[in-house]
Amino acid sequence: MAEKKVAIIMGSDSDFPKVVPAIKRLKTFGVPVEVHVMSAHRTPQAAADFSEKAAENGIGVIIAAAGKAAHLGGVLAAHTTLPVIGIPVKSSTLDGLDALLATVQMPSGIPVATVAIDGADNAAILAVQMLALSDKGLAAQLVQMKKEMAEGVAEKDAAIQQEVKCL
Repeated sequence: MAEKKVAIIMGSDSDFPKVVPAIKRLKTFGVPVEVHVMSAHRTPQAAADFSEKAAENGIGVIIAAAGKAAHLGGVLAAHTTLPVIGIPVKSSTLDGLDALLATVQMPSGIPVATVAIDGADNAAILAVQMLALSDKGLAAQLVQMKKEMAEGVAEKDAAIQQEVKCL
């Protein structure tokens, strides 16, 4: 089990289906995860308080998932020195482009690493990579994951080569 936890903070409970892949991925690495709903606009003090106390509460990385105005990542990042990863959530308006731009366009000094729209799986992998800088067990798991991915591609290529021969 990893030493540090990853916190996943959602701007709304409607974001939960979008963060499930991150929760599942973190669990496959044995990384403890806690998940909360906090709003940058409706509960800004709760978000700030959580972020300020995150490190002392055993959090190593914060993932923020939000749609539309998507200020959550920036609010959390403003109140901690921990890495914050933003997941722009696709909403009914602008197909998530609004959330992507709101998440990625942070002012100098308030970085939020941003993954693709609805990119929860990559957010979890990036969080694990950050934790792996000081956790050799996680680093070894990441190496194995990359090896398995490469083997999968090689298998698919071999299958395609067989199909090409049959044409």
